[in-house]
Amino acid sequence: MGRFALCIVRMITVENISKNFGGIRAVNDVSLNIETGSITGLIGPNGAGKTTLFNVIAGVYQPTAGSVMLDGEDITGLAPHQLFEKGLLRTFQIAHEFSTLTVRENLMTVPAGQSGESLIDAWFRPGKIRAEEALLRERADDVIDFLQLGQVADELAGNLSGGQKKLLELGRTMMVDAKIVFLDEVGAGVNRTLLKTIGDAIERLNRERGYTFCMIEHDMEFISRLCDPVIVMAEGAVLATGSADEVRANEAVIEAYLGTGLKNKAAGAGA
Repeated sequence: MGRFALCIVRMITVENISKNFGGIRAVNDVSLNIETGSITGLIGPNGAGKTTLFNVIAGVYQPTAGSVMLDGEDITGLAPHQLFEKGLLRTFQIAHEFSTLTVRENLMTVPAGQSGESLIDAWFRPGKIRAEEALLRERADDVIDFLQLGQVADELAGNLSGGQKKLLELGRTMMVDAKIVFLDEVGAGVNRTLLKTIGDAIERLNRERGYTFCMIEHDMEFISRLCDPVIVMAEGAVLATGSADEVRANEAVIEAYLGTGLKNKAAGAGA
């Protein structure tokens, strides 16, 4: 392509990652890239290794083999709190809110290293703490407005619906300077109205604030709306990569999900 070839910037590079649990290999020699500024989908049948791969990238599990790069830096084996400080965040299929705190308070607890956590500052620098809390409250209110959670801002998080908790968890990622957010089943158990709100928020964060996303999801309509590319895993390995339409039409993907390909299905129908 010559000296002026397009340079693709990769936010995440996974190279030959494997993860064993005893004699079981849950992730098998996976290599993939997540481009900066993309919303990448990760799909596959149950047991395909998607969440295990997420957990390896996010530092929950140590890989058996392979490496992970974040924005050109080797982050293999770093702990979740270290990755958090570098801008790699993840949400969970089951939201992890503080149920006895309000929505606003949940958001305000996210940034690390707050002065109020220091006993010395609490005793001798109360003005500094008040100023910091005012800034945090302002940022939290911006997030609440962005995610249309104003009507529940002072509600205890434990009283929220499942969809509202997913929005709150997405909002928690907005309280720090995230480079990439891994979303694990953000649409699970969410009604269609709130799912649209969540999808709108993801698109706006991507478009307006430059967030890179990678999301595990079983809802193909939701994936098709948001994600390009889509990566398909099966039996611990990458099976296919392409647009949502391309992977939907891929015979190997259909076989992995249904146990039979379109050709065999058609042949069976004609028998």
